[in-house]
Amino acid sequence: MSSELPTYDEAFVWVWLPGATEPIIAGRLYAHDGLVTFNYGQSYLERPEAIPLYLPELPLQPGELPLLTGLTMPGCIRDAAPDAWGRRVILNRRFGTNSRGQGGPDLTELAFLLESGSDRIGALDFQRSPSVYEPRSPVNASFEELIESAQRVEQGIPLSPELDQALYHGSSIGGARPKALIEDGPVKYVAKFSSSSDTYSVVKGEFVAMRLAALCGIRTAPVSLVHASGKDVLLVERFDRVKADNGWQRKLMVSALTMLGLDEMMARYASYQDLAEIIRYRFTDPSASLRELFARIVFNILCGNTDDHARNHAAFWDGEMLSLTPAYDICPQGRTGQEASQAMLIAGRDRSSRLATCLEAAHHFLVADDEAIAIVEAQLCCIAEHWDAVCDEAALSQTDRNLFSGRQFLNPYCLEGLGENAVLKETFLAARNALTSGGGL
Repeated sequence: MSSELPTYDEAFVWVWLPGATEPIIAGRLYAHDGLVTFNYGQSYLERPEAIPLYLPELPLQPGELPLLTGLTMPGCIRDAAPDAWGRRVILNRRFGTNSRGQGGPDLTELAFLLESGSDRIGALDFQRSPSVYEPRSPVNASFEELIESAQRVEQGIPLSPELDQALYHGSSIGGARPKALIEDGPVKYVAKFSSSSDTYSVVKGEFVAMRLAALCGIRTAPVSLVHASGKDVLLVERFDRVKADNGWQRKLMVSALTMLGLDEMMARYASYQDLAEIIRYRFTDPSASLRELFARIVFNILCGNTDDHARNHAAFWDGEMLSLTPAYDICPQGRTGQEASQAMLIAGRDRSSRLATCLEAAHHFLVADDEAIAIVEAQLCCIAEHWDAVCDEAALSQTDRNLFSGRQFLNPYCLEGLGENAVLKETFLAARNALTSGGGL
C-alpha cells in the first residue's frame, strides 16, 4: 500500500476486434492540460481489419484526434473506466481508505484506467506498454471471500492481499454498488452484493424487476440469485463476452452518454428523444430498437426505476453500426412520496415518471398511439400475473413485498395526467390491486 500518488501522462489502448480472442494495440492516450486525447498507432491504421473505436468520436486517421465539444476525454474511453464502486476499490487498494474522492486522496483518469482490472465492460483495456499485453488477471475467489472484501471496502478497512485480489478483478466495471466479476465455465457474470447501508433488499428488488422485464418481452440480461454468508448475491450474465474454442471474444460497447456526446457533468441533458433520433439513423433494425426502447421506458416507470441514466443504456459497436444491448441495471429505487422523475428526459423538458409522458412521446419512437397503449396494458397485465411467482422465486419477504408493491412498482403517480383514458386507468388499478392484495388479475 502506497501513500504516493502515481502520475501517468500516457496509457496505451488495446482492443479486441470483432471475433478475436486476443487484443492488439490500437493507440495511445495522452494526458495534458487537464485533457486526455487519443491517437491511433500507425500499425493499427495499416491493418486491413482495423475499425474505428467509435464514430464520430475517433475516426480512423493519423495524429492526435480532437475531442468533441465539452468533453475532457473521449467518451468511448471513459465508458471503459471504473465508476464509483471500482474507484473505491482502487483507493482502498492504494491508500486503505473508502474515500469517494471528496476531501481524500485522488487519482487521475489515466491512473484509474491503468490500476483497474483488465476484464472491463466492452472490448478495450489499458496498458503501460505499447508492445506487451499483460492482463491484470483475476484470482478465483468464493462468494464468501468476495462478500467479505466488499464489506471491508465499505467500512474503509484495508484489504488483505488475498481479499484485495479477490475484489480487484471487478474494479473496472461501472456503478456505485458493491460488485465483482465471476467466471463459471462458458458464462461470465457480474455479481452484485447487498450493501451495509441497504434498508431493504435492493439485490432482490433488482432481481424481481429484471425477471418481470424479461417476462414483459423486454430483452434483458439473464439474472439469478444465490445466497452466501447470510447475504444475497445477484448474478447478471454478461452479454459483452462470447466463449470461443480458443478463448473469450469481447464486444465493443458504448453508452448512451457517449452516443449523445455528453459527459457526467452534462448528463442531466441526456434525452430519450435525442437517443431515438440516433437510433433512427445509426442503428441496425431501427424500428424494432425504437419500440424496444419505448417499452423499456414504460417498464422503468412502472417498476419505479428512476436510475435510468445514460450510462445505464448501451449499444454494441461493430465499426459501422450500433445495435441495442440487452437491458441491465433495472432496479426499483427507494421512494417516499409519489411524484418522481426519470434520470433521462423523455421528450422535450419532461422527465416525469408518468404513463402520460410516455404516451405523449410515443411518436418519437415511431410507436402509434394505439400500439403505445397496448404496450402499457400488456406490461401491467404481465406484472400482475407474474408478481407472486417472481417474488416467490426471489424468496422476497412479506415486508419487502409490501414495500415494493404499489410504491416502487405501480406507484399511483404513474396515472397522473392520463385524463379521460378510463380503460388504461382501470387496467392499472386492477394490476396494482393484484400486487397489493396478493391475488392475480
